[in-house]
Amino acid sequence: MADIPQYLQEQTEEEIMSRMLERVPSDIDISEGSFIWDAQAPVAFMLSEAALWAQELLRRGFASTAASDNPDFRSADLDLRSAEHGITRRDAVASSGNVTFTGTPQTIVPVGTHVATPADDVSGEASIEYETTQSVVLDEGGKGTVAVRAVNTGRKGNVPAGVIHIMSTSVNGVASVTNLEATKSGTDMETDQSLLERFYAKVRSQGTSGNKAQYIQWANEIAGVGGVEVVPLWKGPGTVALYVLDMDKRAASKDIVDAVQKYIDPSQDGQGEGLAPAGPVVTVKPAEEVKINIAVKVQRTKEKPSTLEEIKKLIEDGVGAYLKQIAFFRKDPLVRYTRIAAVLLDIPIIVDYSGLAINGSTEQQNIEIRSGQVAVLGTVSVSE
Repeated sequence: MADIPQYLQEQTEEEIMSRMLERVPSDIDISEGSFIWDAQAPVAFMLSEAALWAQELLRRGFASTAASDNPDFRSADLDLRSAEHGITRRDAVASSGNVTFTGTPQTIVPVGTHVATPADDVSGEASIEYETTQSVVLDEGGKGTVAVRAVNTGRKGNVPAGVIHIMSTSVNGVASVTNLEATKSGTDMETDQSLLERFYAKVRSQGTSGNKAQYIQWANEIAGVGGVEVVPLWKGPGTVALYVLDMDKRAASKDIVDAVQKYIDPSQDGQGEGLAPAGPVVTVKPAEEVKINIAVKVQRTKEKPSTLEEIKKLIEDGVGAYLKQIAFFRKDPLVRYTRIAAVLLDIPIIVDYSGLAINGSTEQQNIEIRSGQVAVLGTVSVSE
């Protein structure tokens, strides 16, 4: 809390005891151990405790102070405060992606087949398990690709390409499995700070009558949604498009898109079966990803030896954070060459760079991100 009310200030046990003893007649012994002192000491203690309880009650009564900065803590008091405005904490979401099976042609891999990443005995990291969401028949080349979803929810299910290669469920005719692309859109239960932001958005920017703000509020109530762009008159009068991001500011998974569609306009016939008002037909789509590929030559510092892989990782982290910051930011829909150059210069182990190419061009040109698109980091190539 910013300021404790005056009536709760100076309410320590010692301060309360001092004020109580001041009101005792001067001809009565109030030294420590006297009858009066011993009688008032427990009262002073209990009054100081009551003041602390009152302070805690005030703290829990306001959303800003009930929310915790600890991403691993979930405040029940913030849940209660938000619920008064119809806002509930979003649940965790399971990661999803695709895996490719290799084996004997015409082999059927049934729905519910379990695959996994290997456990790491050194770090103690447990295996992450996934299951297929539909069946697949291996083609004449002995390959078949199918969608999978993590068995357990949470961000830990988001893994890089090529790490899922364990067959937890044995299938005759299948020799191997791998994920050619990273799995994505897995999220943990909503943090207090995220819930607080949605609370403020609801009470400070009222969405009414199906305006843009209300569509954004509705979509953000679905677990896993990390950004929404509303496009009115998408295909003429009476149509609205919602482009959705996941919490990593990437194109939302099919599960998230389907959940938003079902919540807002399940029938898509203008009958108002969901939250959308009768009349508009709402179409929910994942954002279109625009990959930003970077190639650059760098000069490394001599004082702190470093590898090109370390520099590559720092560039990926810096540019990735910048792209997340500008996702769906329509006031400035440009990926700016100078901002990416600034990321390079902010890396201490890079003395200088040259030949910075973005999407194959060394021209210092910005890249425009159109409506419904989101810039995401593609490949990063670093050389000397």
